[in-house]
Amino acid sequence: MIANGKGFAARLLDIFITVNLAFLAIDVFVAHSVNAFAHTAEWIPFYFSLGASCLLVLTVFTPRKRWKQWCRFGIGFGAICVGVAGMLFHLNSHFFSDLTLKNLVYTAPFVAPLAFTGVGFLLIMNGMISDTDLEWSEWVVFMAGFGWCGNFILSVFDHAQNGFFNPSEWLPVFTSALAVGCLVTLFFVPRHSHFLKFCVVVLGVNFIVGIAGFFFHIGAGLQVAAVNRMEGFLYGAPVFAPFLFPNLSLLAMLGIWKLSSRN
Repeated sequence: MIANGKGFAARLLDIFITVNLAFLAIDVFVAHSVNAFAHTAEWIPFYFSLGASCLLVLTVFTPRKRWKQWCRFGIGFGAICVGVAGMLFHLNSHFFSDLTLKNLVYTAPFVAPLAFTGVGFLLIMNGMISDTDLEWSEWVVFMAGFGWCGNFILSVFDHAQNGFFNPSEWLPVFTSALAVGCLVTLFFVPRHSHFLKFCVVVLGVNFIVGIAGFFFHIGAGLQVAAVNRMEGFLYGAPVFAPFLFPNLSLLAMLGIWKLSSRN
């Protein structure tokens, strides 16, 4: 089944997906620069993000044609494969050779590549289901919930690397856990307007936490001596990681907005 038309919400989701793929190219480049792209395969997600985002611009902002729809499905399946393969490569770096919690924390972040997988599923779903259907908003909230689960894991493991040296590092752990709980609850209780508003408030708080986290991470990099500042940004607190909070907040809000319009 292929959705015949796209409403405003579906267009917004298309733009969200395109921007995320373009930004993933920057994120991958910075992350893999830590080891100077030691493995040739590390260039694959970088070039895929660049090419896919450029192709999506053509499919989103130009008149719809049949071949563009199949191009979008191809990009979606490609993103899923890149994400799953990246997760396995990250786990294989140390964790599979020695199954310890220490290796799980200090190895390459194994859930990070699943950002590609999530974007791929969103792209395929957005081409198959009309945003006028309740199923569309449920899928958006469901995938946003999975994204928040990954964000929670990243928040725990990234901050565990320095033993939660600053007590404020617990804040994103708690707020992301609360976001996961809210989005999961949406599927098990009646969707009252008051609870939907509470979910939006929780997501708004996480949006602010993400922006604040970005400046905290920037500040951590600036504390390094000027001559080593570039290395500080590469090997220190990941500068772009906090952007997951506003990013996933916007995605979940889009799904909740469509859910609320059905109540």
